[in-house]
Amino acid sequence: MRGSRLLLILAVALIAVLPLIAPWSKTFLVLALAKGLAVLGIVVLLRAGQVSFGHALFFAASAYVAAFAARALSGGELITLLVIGAFGSGVLGLLVGLFVVRYRYIFFGMLNLAFSMVFYAILEKFYHYTGGSDGLTLPRPTILGVELERQPFEYALFYVALGVAVVLTYLVHRYLRSAPGQALAAIKTNETRLEYLGVSPRGILLVAYVISAMLAGVGGVLAAAMQGLVTPEYAFWVRSGEFVFIAILGGAGHVVGAFAGALVYEGVRMYAAAYAAGMWQLLLGAALLVIVLFASEGLVGLWRRVRGRVVAAGRVAP
Repeated sequence: MRGSRLLLILAVALIAVLPLIAPWSKTFLVLALAKGLAVLGIVVLLRAGQVSFGHALFFAASAYVAAFAARALSGGELITLLVIGAFGSGVLGLLVGLFVVRYRYIFFGMLNLAFSMVFYAILEKFYHYTGGSDGLTLPRPTILGVELERQPFEYALFYVALGVAVVLTYLVHRYLRSAPGQALAAIKTNETRLEYLGVSPRGILLVAYVISAMLAGVGGVLAAAMQGLVTPEYAFWVRSGEFVFIAILGGAGHVVGAFAGALVYEGVRMYAAAYAAGMWQLLLGAALLVIVLFASEGLVGLWRRVRGRVVAAGRVAP
């Protein structure tokens, strides 16, 4: 346990130092952290055995809420936009969740997809308000009341994103180990038993759904702040599939897997798109196939398996 914590601390420290060594990595890391937060929301739902194929809905909704708020506030404050975006996605998650938590498995996943695509169509058609396919620009917000130029802003945004990711990951970890989190896991194994105990499975899943939506919302605001532009592509079904892909790649059973998968996914995508532009989807698909066939627990599970063998070999050697 101590070794795992030390490794996590070293990994966070390495990520924190990387932009100082390679300034080009700022954008890559912020986008990976933003997607990792959305995937963290997917991981929360996977604890209950439910998969959302429409979580880009909340990723996009919070980004648009932040864009409208930033325009109204002439840029606004980054922390304020994060809070507004998380609140907006949480309210939307509550409204959608009241409907979708009555269903399970494929019906749950497809209904989420349907809501996401309806929202995508609204963003495309109501171009007088949303900018249509061109999207909306998001004015550069201040950070702690300070207006920054582009380069300093990107550095500050990266460290805000990293800090937010660390804090929210810890909170989600504590939530999943709490009584509501254990009840969430029970939905996957024996939902009827929860009802016999007087616990409402729908209530437990609804709370998890709202938390999941807010996590995706925070990720959407961070991505929008880095890119300075919000488009309907944020809500497209491909983005939702991307989140599920990353969850499987990283390891759906562990909160750290959300960010491990996001970092690897963005890294492979960036280099594959640069050096194999015509086949980067093939490379990602092959990577997922290998994970599913030979490491079903994802990158985190693969790491645990390798570490376990190394430790066992070390014990046998003396």
